[in-house]
Amino acid sequence: MYRLLRKILTTPRLTLTTEDLRANEVTVLGKEVEAQVKKLFGGSLAIREVAAGSSNAEEQELTALGNVYYDVERFGIHFVASPRHADMLFVTGPVSRNMAEGLRRTYEAMPTPRYVVAVGDGAIDGGIYRDSYAIHNSVEEVIPVDWKIPGDPPSPRVVLQSLLKLFHDIESGKLPRP
Repeated sequence: MYRLLRKILTTPRLTLTTEDLRANEVTVLGKEVEAQVKKLFGGSLAIREVAAGSSNAEEQELTALGNVYYDVERFGIHFVASPRHADMLFVTGPVSRNMAEGLRRTYEAMPTPRYVVAVGDGAIDGGIYRDSYAIHNSVEEVIPVDWKIPGDPPSPRVVLQSLLKLFHDIESGKLPRP
């Protein structure tokens, strides 16, 4: 109970200021992402997203990536329904015990090399549900994770910035090339 109250009191306001709404910043960031997607993935990055037990906040932010403001499709990123078509796996939320096997099967169905990204505090360390009997505390307890995007939930801009950092790690050789 205290962990939830502390989380509520320490979470910053998530409203956007007029400074945040400047389209140039998203376009500039998107162009960098697009260049990396072209270089590393041949122009198209397919992402499969699995909600492993989250509160749906992360999914709403990932859905916002497809709205008219962010429109990640123009940068070569799209979300797919089948793990067999995916280059990258986004996992949101702490993995519930009931979802662990489904998450493992999704991971195993992906072609290699595959990249797994834990999106949000719940996926990284269990968040406010940490040490609950009903969950695994992190995605790493179930499948290997290549990258983590912190936040509760991370904003679409943070997701794009984190993807750019991930691409730089792939390019520098810290992660295997596709």
